[in-house]
Amino acid sequence: MSQIEKATSADGTTIAYEAYGTGPVAVVVGGAFCDRGAFRDLAQALGEQGLTGVTYDRRGRGDSGDTQPYAVSREVEDLTAIISAAGEKDSPAYVFGISSGGALVVEAIAAGAPVTKGSALEVPYRTAAWPPAPDDYIGTLERFEEAGDREGILRYFNNVVVGMPDEMVEGMRGTPSWEPMLAMTYTVKYDGLCLGGDDQGLPTETLSRVTVPFLTVCSSGTAMPWLHDSAAVLAEALPDGRATELDGEFHQVPAHVLAPALADFYRS
Repeated sequence: MSQIEKATSADGTTIAYEAYGTGPVAVVVGGAFCDRGAFRDLAQALGEQGLTGVTYDRRGRGDSGDTQPYAVSREVEDLTAIISAAGEKDSPAYVFGISSGGALVVEAIAAGAPVTKGSALEVPYRTAAWPPAPDDYIGTLERFEEAGDREGILRYFNNVVVGMPDEMVEGMRGTPSWEPMLAMTYTVKYDGLCLGGDDQGLPTETLSRVTVPFLTVCSSGTAMPWLHDSAAVLAEALPDGRATELDGEFHQVPAHVLAPALADFYRS
């Protein structure tokens, strides 16, 4: 396993990351309930492709700090700090976001982060094809947080936002993932804000500023058409977007399939 490295963001927050391989940096940005361990296999696989594969704890997760107040722009600064710390001077930098992590990638590139090419897997912007977003989403999460109800957030997110039956959520209790997920519950709001807050539609104006080449990925195993098709919708809305489908399971593509496809795109 790679040694835990530390970068310092613009507001002084410590951001923990792991880096694998050598070459241009390729940072993996996780989505909701994901810490750096969730995509270690992908970072390692990118490292085997002649890149420096990086996975990191977004603020509020794992070994990273969580200086308040939160703002999406702070997470953009975190990502920029990771690129600076793990990358080589004057070398290209590539970023890949998973799910809501892809929305952070969009925000970062639009804000001018030093990214040469961007990519993302099934960013859940809610278009007309989607089920409606929950009412007062951010406010509901904040009320759970004010009450100190981490389990309430975990259940609300999985039941209402994801659509998971309660018995499936209950089945997670006692598994090794339960306590780590509870520890990350307050950061679910951060993902929601990256996606636009209560209105999680396509951020057209922001997308217009993402002028670097951008690859959107969907998995063959994502049966929900609105989520599977979100890759093509996003690619169409980007100035220089292209979409591809890769063999995978629901909302995920194995690292041994994904890493070569990303490396090919980054080098093209």
